[in-house]
Amino acid sequence: MKYNQIEGEINLEHVKEHFEEEAKEFDDTIVKLIPMYSQMIDSMILTIPQEVSDEFKVLDLGTGTGNVSKAIKEKFKHASIDCIDIAEKMIEMAKIKLEGYTDIHYYTGDFYEFEFEEKYDVVVSSLALHHIKTDDEKKKFYHKIYHILKEGGIFINSDSVLGSNERMQKLNKEKWKEFMLNNVSEDEVEDKWVPQSKKEDYPAPITNHLKWLEEAGFKDLDIVWKYYGWAVYCGTR
Repeated sequence: MKYNQIEGEINLEHVKEHFEEEAKEFDDTIVKLIPMYSQMIDSMILTIPQEVSDEFKVLDLGTGTGNVSKAIKEKFKHASIDCIDIAEKMIEMAKIKLEGYTDIHYYTGDFYEFEFEEKYDVVVSSLALHHIKTDDEKKKFYHKIYHILKEGGIFINSDSVLGSNERMQKLNKEKWKEFMLNNVSEDEVEDKWVPQSKKEDYPAPITNHLKWLEEAGFKDLDIVWKYYGWAVYCGTR
């Protein structure tokens, strides 16, 4: 795996700084901010088509503190995983969480700029790809994911998504705020998390994602799970 600059600027400096600061509190914070987080991760693991006894190779894009990779290793002990995250402290936390598991390799950097030299049976990502700024860059990255998958390999993504129209997007926002207000103060929601989302997040409608995946060559596209502005979707090469 090489770390090369490719065409197309993606300014993730704010994202990097934020996650460096939040790494240690990430696991406590994520369940307060993301509705049905555990259910979302469970749906990703259930979507992996391999048998529990199989040996196969996984790429975890935007590993964070290792929640998805840990869930994979708990079910598929023979899976090998390459983990990549832009924040070094996130990778450090993932190493602690995944201590004792074998066949895991770690890389620090912007996954958009990595040149992947290996082929994978499974590529997963959770709450990461919405940081890719433009639609064109998202499309380009889907093509990249397609080409690093083995024939028959699967891509599974869980992420925030926009509503298909203004009314649905308003509902998504209302449900998100409603969930957060059950866990954190209104001041924290309005002064921290909502402004941070506006500054760092560039989600797109789920219908756009499925279209872009199809254009990249993916087949058997499906929405595995969805709760308002959060979704898990997949496609195979």
